[in-house]
Amino acid sequence: MPTSRPSPDWTSPITANIPWRSASPSVSTPTTSTPCARAGRSDARRTQQRHLKPVAEDLLERLAELAAETGFDDLPPAAVAATETFLLDALAVGVAGRTGPWREETLRAALAWGDGGTARILGDGLRAPPTTAAFVNAFQMHCLEFDCVHEGAVAHAMTAVAAAALAQADAVPVSGARLLLSLALGVEVAVALGVAARAPLRFFRPATVGVFGAAVAVGVLRGFDVEAIRRCFGHALGLAAGTMQAHEEGKPTLPLQLGAAARAGIVAAELAGAGVPAPHQALEGRHGYLPLFETAFDTAEVARHAGITWRVTELSHKPYPSGRATHGGIDAVLRLRAAGVAPNNLAGLTLEAPPLIHQLVLRPARPGMDASYARLCFAYTGALALACGRVGIEHFAATELGRADRLELAGRFKATLSRVADPAAFTPQTLTAELHNGSSKTVRIDALPGSPARPLLPAEQEEKVSACIAAAYPPQPRTSLLIEAARRLPSLADARAVLDPVTGAS
Repeated sequence: MPTSRPSPDWTSPITANIPWRSASPSVSTPTTSTPCARAGRSDARRTQQRHLKPVAEDLLERLAELAAETGFDDLPPAAVAATETFLLDALAVGVAGRTGPWREETLRAALAWGDGGTARILGDGLRAPPTTAAFVNAFQMHCLEFDCVHEGAVAHAMTAVAAAALAQADAVPVSGARLLLSLALGVEVAVALGVAARAPLRFFRPATVGVFGAAVAVGVLRGFDVEAIRRCFGHALGLAAGTMQAHEEGKPTLPLQLGAAARAGIVAAELAGAGVPAPHQALEGRHGYLPLFETAFDTAEVARHAGITWRVTELSHKPYPSGRATHGGIDAVLRLRAAGVAPNNLAGLTLEAPPLIHQLVLRPARPGMDASYARLCFAYTGALALACGRVGIEHFAATELGRADRLELAGRFKATLSRVADPAAFTPQTLTAELHNGSSKTVRIDALPGSPARPLLPAEQEEKVSACIAAAYPPQPRTSLLIEAARRLPSLADARAVLDPVTGAS
C-alpha cells in the first residue's frame, strides 16, 4: 500500500525546514511592564510567544462583550448579506457531503451516541440529538473540501459554527434574525483567533478556532449574558483539539475534527449555561489557547477591529471541491488552457508559490490515493483542470482517481518556493508551462477566485448551490426553496424553515 507522505524526491521543499520568522520583532522580546501598566495601554501592540508571561485577556473581554451586547439591528447590511450568503453555501455543501467518502460509516457511529432527537441531519430525514446532528452536519460540510474559508485566518470559520448553531436552532426554535446574529458573532470569534496567529499552522486551525466560534454562537442563541459567554470560552478551551497530521496524510479525520468542534461547541455552551466555572484567561493565559496552539500571536489589533470589520464579510467561496490552497494553481492552469496549453503539447508545469501552499497541497499524485488525499493534491487537481477544463465533485470518485492518464499528467507538475513573509499568504502564485516546441507561457495569480477581491457572481453562487443539492436530491425545486428561505431569514419568526428544503427524505 502506498504511503501518503510525499516521497523524498518530490520537488516541493519541506516546509518544516524553512526558517520561519515572526511578523513582529517584538515577538521574541519579553515584556517587562507591570500588569497595571499593561492594562492601561489597551491600544498598545501586544505580541507574545509561549514562554512569555500572560497578558490581560483583552481579546476575550472584547469578544465576550461583543457577543453578549450586539443585537441583530447592530449588524451592518453587508454583514447580514454575507452571513445569509455563506449560510446558504454551508447548507448546500453540507447536503452534497451526504454523498462524501466515509459518510455512512460516520453517521452509523454518531447515531450510536443517540438518535431520534430534535435536530435534523442534512440531506435526509434523520433526527438526532443536537450534539450528534452538529457532528454529522459539520462532517458533511467539510468532507468534500467545498466549504467556505477565511484566508487570513487559514480556517473554515463558518463550518463548525453553522453546524452547531443550526442544530441548536432546530432543537430550540429562534427567529431567523437571531440565527444570523449568532452566525456572524461565531464567525467573528473564530476568525479573530485565526488572524491573531503570527506563525505557520501547527494544529488544524479550522477545528481549534471552530470550537470557540461554535460555543459562542450557541451562547448567543440561548441569550447568554457576558459572564456566561466568558464561560463558553473557558469550556471551549478544555475541548479544543485538531491535528495537522490528518491533513498531511490526507485522511477523513479532517472533517471528523470539524464535527468534533461543532459538537464540543454545544457541550461548552451547555456547561456555561449550567453555571459550571471555567478558566478566565482562556485565550491568553499561560496555558490558554493562543500560547498553547500558536507559537506567536498578536491580539491588540484584532481586538480593536472586532465588531467593526465584521469578519464574515471577508469569507471566500470555494469554486472547486478541493483544498483552498489548490485554487490559485487551478485558476492558473485554466488560464493557460484558455491560452492554448493542453496535455498533448505540455512538457512540464512549474508553480512558484508561498510556503503555505507548499505546506498544504504540494504533494505527489499517486496510484491508490483516496479522495481525501487527492483533494489536497495540487498536481492532481491541476491535471484535472488542464484535461477537463473544470474540477467537480465527480472527479474524486474512485474510478476517476485511478486513471493512468491523469496520474501521468500530474507527474509533469513541479513547484518552487517563493519567499513570502506572511505565513498565511495564499498569493502571489506564478505558473509557467514549458511546451514541447520549446516555448513557454506564464500566468500570475494575485487573488484567489471566490475571495472578496474576486467574488463569485450571484449566478455562479447559485450554480454551485444547485450542483451541491443535485448530488443528493433532484435540484429543483429544492434549490430555489433553499435560496428563498435563506434570503427571508431576517424576517422569519422560526429559523427552522431554512432547513426544511434540505432535510427531507430524497
